[in-house]
Amino acid sequence: MIATATKDRLIKLQPLIALFVMCLAISILSDKFLTVNNGWNILRQISVNICISVGMTLVILTRGIDLSVGSILAFAGAVGAGLLKFGIDVPSENVNIGFTLLGAIIAAIVVGGALGWFNGFAITRFKAPAFVVTLAMLTMARGFTMLYTEGFPINGLGDHFGFIGTGWFLGVPFPVWITAVVVLLAVFLTNKTPLGRYIYAIGGNENAALLSGINTKRVKMIVYTLSGITAAIGGLMVTSRLDSAQPNAGLSYELDAIAAVVIGGTSLSGGKGSIWGTVLGAVIIGVLNNGLVLLNVSPFWQQVVKGAVILLAVIMDKTNKE
Repeated sequence: MIATATKDRLIKLQPLIALFVMCLAISILSDKFLTVNNGWNILRQISVNICISVGMTLVILTRGIDLSVGSILAFAGAVGAGLLKFGIDVPSENVNIGFTLLGAIIAAIVVGGALGWFNGFAITRFKAPAFVVTLAMLTMARGFTMLYTEGFPINGLGDHFGFIGTGWFLGVPFPVWITAVVVLLAVFLTNKTPLGRYIYAIGGNENAALLSGINTKRVKMIVYTLSGITAAIGGLMVTSRLDSAQPNAGLSYELDAIAAVVIGGTSLSGGKGSIWGTVLGAVIIGVLNNGLVLLNVSPFWQQVVKGAVILLAVIMDKTNKE
C-alpha cells in the first residue's frame, strides 16, 4: 500500500519534477534565463497557449479533441481587428456600422464560440468523430480568415487595442491577468459546478453518464463552445500583441495546446486531469521554447525536441495506466 501511494504521488509530481530539472539545466547553460525580464517574457508568451489549452482540457476530459483552435484563433482575431478598424459596410443603405473596442472584442468572442458550437453540434448531432469534424473546421476557419482578410494583414489597430497584448497592469503584463481570469473560471467550473462533474463523468464512462440522466450531447456542445471562446480570447491577445491580424496566425497552435494538456497529466482517454496540470504543462512548453531559443538551437531541431517531448508524455500517460 505504501509503495503504491508513493508511486501515485511520484506520477502526479512528474511534470513538476520535469520543470525543475529543465529550469536547472537551462539556468546552468545560459545566464540570461533566470532574469526578471525573461521571466515576464515567458509568462507573456505562454498566456495565449494557456488560454487555448484550458478549452482543450475541457474537450479532452470528455474524451474528445479539437484540432481547429489555431484556425479559430486566427479568424476570431481577424474579425475583431477588421470590425474595429473598418466596421461593417452596408452598400445598399450607404452606411458604415462602426464598432467600439468592446464591441469588436465581444464580436470576436461570439465568432469563436459560434464556430466551437458548430463543432459540438456536428459531433453530437451526426455522431461524427471529433477528430474529423475539428479537422474540417481547421480548414474551413482558415479559409474564412483568408476570405475575410483577402490574404493581407489588418494593421494599425490603435494603442487601446494594443494594450490587451502589450500593456501592463499593477506591474504585471495584461495578458497574464486575462489568462489568470480564464484559468480561475475554468477551475471553478470543473471543481465547483455540476457541469464540471458532468464533464468528468462523460470522460470516465459516457454510457454510464447517459444512463444516470446527464444530457451528454448538451455538455459536449458547451465544452466545444468554450473551446472556441478560449481560442478567440487567445486570438485577440495575439492580434493585439502584433498590432496586426495575420491570415496565417495560429498555425500549429493546436499542437502546443494538446502538448500542454497531455504533459500536464490529462489523459487522452478522458475523465482524468485538471486545469492546474494543464497550466503546468503550458509552462513546461514555454520554458522549453524559451530555453531552446536562448541556447541558439536551430528552429528545425526545436521542432524535433518538442515532438519528442509530446511523444514521451503520451508514452508516460499510457505506461502509468498499466
